[in-house]
Amino acid sequence: MKQSSRCNIWTAVQITAFLAVFVLLLIPISYILRTNGAVKDRFSGFYAEKDHTLDIVMIGSSPVFPYYAAPKLWGETGIAMYPLSSNVQRPAAMKYLVEEAEKTQSPQLYIFEMRMFTMEDEGLTDNMAYTRGVTDNMKYSCNRVRTIRALVPRDDEEGRLSYYLDIMKYHTNWKMLTLPSEWANMAYHKTNPLKGFEFKDEVGPQPRPDCGNAAGEQAMPPEQEAYLRDLLTFLQQEGKEALFIVSPYGESLKEQQMYNYMEGIVSSYGYSFLNMNNHYGEIGIIFEEDFADYGSHTNAIGAEKCSGFLREYLQEHYEFADKRGQEEYRSWDAAYTLWMSRMEEAREIILDRIARQEYAQIEE
Repeated sequence: MKQSSRCNIWTAVQITAFLAVFVLLLIPISYILRTNGAVKDRFSGFYAEKDHTLDIVMIGSSPVFPYYAAPKLWGETGIAMYPLSSNVQRPAAMKYLVEEAEKTQSPQLYIFEMRMFTMEDEGLTDNMAYTRGVTDNMKYSCNRVRTIRALVPRDDEEGRLSYYLDIMKYHTNWKMLTLPSEWANMAYHKTNPLKGFEFKDEVGPQPRPDCGNAAGEQAMPPEQEAYLRDLLTFLQQEGKEALFIVSPYGESLKEQQMYNYMEGIVSSYGYSFLNMNNHYGEIGIIFEEDFADYGSHTNAIGAEKCSGFLREYLQEHYEFADKRGQEEYRSWDAAYTLWMSRMEEAREIILDRIARQEYAQIEE
């Protein structure tokens, strides 16, 4: 009996050791196999930032990373801002991204970009790439599990498994293992040289919308209102300072009036709401020149203007310490130097394209 008991214990130890090694290998391999690209680099760059050094975390969809140049803000003010954003990011994810940020950072301010709150969630769940843009770029953790449970429909338990273990989706991406840049993602921890900013040098003109500053209200989709109120309640309970913004774009009257409606909700919770579509003149935005894709996202020149306007707003309404010159922020100085060089290159390309009327081609 004693011999049998010892054998059973040894077998259990072997199984436990095997499972531990399996998990230790599975996690870094999963991170490497995730498809490479700007969103992956942005999230892994966030995790690479030194603990408790960020002043602002900006959360939202694709208007975030091509509109607001964190290196420019740093170089001009010493404020460290990082975009935790993904393409067509669903509003339901925002609360969980705040929780993710709070694991390693304690920002003075969260900024939320509000464009996605005008869209019905049903249309977003039809393409689950919009969910995976968040969940498949988070580190494995309990918060990631909660995010998946909040974003993936409850009746899709089988599908949820491929979210929990995203290697099930990316297991054919073995080419990632041949890329030295992806081996840096073993711990999902790789410095982003431009602090999450994405340059666009295309030109896609459109007429300036005439509905900025329009009065009137239209209700937002009810599910998005529920997510917004839940987010606001969460921020209040956690004592977090937040600013809600709408980036300038080719909006419709209906959307403008939805933002008016959102502003009333946000204000009722004691938070500020900044709709930049009410400030075209102050921003200096030129719709015929400053957009990369016909009014949806700015090019680098438009981003320079929007970043400058946001900088002025932040300096007027908040007090941030200037961190320039501090040793732990040397990578931010390098990011500003790189941004200035890339900005001049992009400016020349954009101005040349405007002169030649060489406009962006939109894929059907």
